[in-house]
Amino acid sequence: MMTVHEVSKISGVSIRALHHYDKIGLLPATEVTKAGYRLYDDKALERLQHILLFKELEFSLKEIKDILDSPGFDRSKALEQQIQLLELRKEHLQNLIDLAWGIKTIGVKNMSFEAFDTKKIDEYAAKAKASWGQTDAYKEYEQKSEGRTKEVQQKLNIEMMDIFAQFGKIKDQKPDSEEAIRLAKKLQDHITENYYTCTNEILQSLGEMYAGGGDFTDNIDKVGGTGTAFFANEAIKALCKK
Repeated sequence: MMTVHEVSKISGVSIRALHHYDKIGLLPATEVTKAGYRLYDDKALERLQHILLFKELEFSLKEIKDILDSPGFDRSKALEQQIQLLELRKEHLQNLIDLAWGIKTIGVKNMSFEAFDTKKIDEYAAKAKASWGQTDAYKEYEQKSEGRTKEVQQKLNIEMMDIFAQFGKIKDQKPDSEEAIRLAKKLQDHITENYYTCTNEILQSLGEMYAGGGDFTDNIDKVGGTGTAFFANEAIKALCKK
């Protein structure tokens, strides 16, 4: 666990900003000591990394919170975008370094300002932002979640995890059994009712994400037992084939 001062030091985010993130629910402290000190675990630090990524893409704090709290948040996709954006910035900085060394070594021989061009970075950032913020599903999620309290959101999360707990109880059955398919449909209906219209295509993408490793898989297997996420994904596939 790290203190707010330590998190500020390694991330470059001011203590004041971290307090604000906690206050608005964007980055809640993992634990608050009796003395009132905020502490953050590795999961919170990973969330902070995603927050900083989306800030680089010029999302508002409210938009970032909505994306990270969405059940459709794709951690792998976010990391791929972060890597690509950093690669573009690395290329841009290297061009500037080469230009500076050239000027230092041989002086200004031509008046090209190509090294200062950030068009590729700007275009990629805009494209990445559009991929998160302009989908019909995301817009619908924004509408349905507007004004939703933290307590209501927690209740909905608990209801979803309860569905996975039920998957865990029957994971020894065949994934195309009547009960497994019923639970897959129940999950789809829960997402549609509370977040966004969950088409079969979206549901299958979510299923792959649930079983793809990382936090989603760990959390699902935690409530349903090892193999629950994989089983839920197979049940989703069976439902979508019908």
